[in-house]
Amino acid sequence: MTRVLVVLNDPPYGSERSWNGLRLAGELARTEGVEVRVFCFGDAVGCAVAGQVVPDGWYHLDRMVAGILHHGSEVGCCGTCLDARAMGATALVEGARRATLKEASEWVIWADRVVTF
Repeated sequence: MTRVLVVLNDPPYGSERSWNGLRLAGELARTEGVEVRVFCFGDAVGCAVAGQVVPDGWYHLDRMVAGILHHGSEVGCCGTCLDARAMGATALVEGARRATLKEASEWVIWADRVVTF
């Protein structure tokens, strides 16, 4: 089993970094023999906010997060970063959760590979 941690830092829209990170995480989550976790820091916590309304033709990062969770992966959102943006854990996609820096550090130790976007 290969364990991969994908760390997101960029906002959900305005940059394609988080989108590409979630694309990679989604593909890895569907790959046999790979276990994936995603940790969102800073503005990336917005990727996991449920019910995003975007213009036609735009990608829905909340749906991408839900798909990653559907394949058995974990998604953690930095609690301090949520607080700084006045976002509660109830705003998150079902299955994504408020997490701590301690958990992020434990996930880094857990992972065979860490990929940062």
